[in-house]
Amino acid sequence: MKIGIIGGTGWIGSALGRALIETGRCVATDLILLNRSGTASAFFGYPVKWAKNPVDLVDQSDLIIASVRPQDWPALALDACGKLVISVMAGVPMRALPPRTLRALPNAAAELRQSYTPWFANKDLSEADRRTAEHVLSAIGFCEPVASEHHLDLMTATVGAGPAYPALMAKVLIEFLVDGGVTRPIAERAAEGIICGAAPLLAGKMDQVAQTVQVFMDYRGTTAAGLEAMIAQGFEVALKAGFQAATDRARRMADED
Repeated sequence: MKIGIIGGTGWIGSALGRALIETGRCVATDLILLNRSGTASAFFGYPVKWAKNPVDLVDQSDLIIASVRPQDWPALALDACGKLVISVMAGVPMRALPPRTLRALPNAAAELRQSYTPWFANKDLSEADRRTAEHVLSAIGFCEPVASEHHLDLMTATVGAGPAYPALMAKVLIEFLVDGGVTRPIAERAAEGIICGAAPLLAGKMDQVAQTVQVFMDYRGTTAAGLEAMIAQGFEVALKAGFQAATDRARRMADED
């Protein structure tokens, strides 16, 4: 299958293109890329093809991946000629996309091939199209369908944020340690130990997170004191407010289209 990526050297586009080649889902010479800066000599050392413009990319491709900034999408005026399109653009609703389109929301973990990628397709897409799209998206991690396009707004606000929310927690943690006299390099390593080092302890246990919190609360130690203070200061409320604000913004983006 020949796969074209519009925005092929962007964050998600390049991660997906590279993964498609290195997982054997696409031969390098069957990958066609288009970006704003023009052609390049190579793509991570692979001899891919470069399209001259959107029309050229559509002509050469069996499947098209749209990975441009939402504000740049209307100007493309893409005529996909009935070909299967996978949109990885946040805030661009199905009504603004070609008829045979599946919307997906990879996140920054695509670079590590650990993205959680929710997707939604309208009822007119065939099972074969859905299987093809899943085969492509699984190159960068785990993917699964959601029940409605509305759910993609929720996912944009949460999963789609990638490392942003953990980065905010790490920033606060580093500042707290530095304010207490810890040197910044040590504070940064300590934050990495919590944010990155401890995270695998929760892998595969999302159905147990409430119990995990309760275990620490019941122990009545220093962590319980910290958790109680955070909750009392509105930690959970603030998180939900942030998620809601991001969701509202995603919906406004779709309405503005």
